Amino acid sequence: METKRQRQVAQVVKRHFASVLREEGSYVFGHEALVTVTDVKMSPDMGLAKIYLSVYNVLDKQSVISLLEGSHRRLQSSLYHRIRKHVRRMPSFQMYLDDTLDEMYRLRDLFDRLEKDNQMGNPSSDSEE
Repeated sequence: METKRQRQVAQVVKRHFASVLREEGSYVFGHEALVTVTDVKMSPDMGLAKIYLSVYNVLDKQSVISLLEGSHRRLQSSLYHRIRKHVRRMPSFQMYLDDTLDEMYRLRDLFDRLEKDNQMGNPSSDSEE
C-alpha cells in the first residue's frame, strides 16, 4: 500500500517529468512521436520512481523508450533541477511502456468482431427456444 508521501512525490515526479518530455523530448525522439506520462510509482524508500509512458503516432513504441533510456542522464538532470525543492534526494527512475490503452482497443475490437459474428452467446435467444 502506498503512503501519502509516496503518492505526493509520485505526483510531483509525474508533473515535472511530463514537462521535461514536453520541452526536451523532441530532441530525443523527434517530432513525430507523442509521449505522455501515464503513471508514476515510488518505491517505499523513495529511491526509485517507475515511470510509465504511453507512446502514440509511431509503430515501434519500444524504440522510443530505448531512445529515452539512452538520454537517461540528460532527462534525470532536467528532472532534478525541477524537483530539487520538493524532495530530499533525487530518486533514480526507470521508464516502462504502458500499453494499457492499446490493449483496451485490441480487446474492444475483438469483442466487436465476436458480436458481429454472433459468437457472444446472446442469453435472450436461448430463452426463446
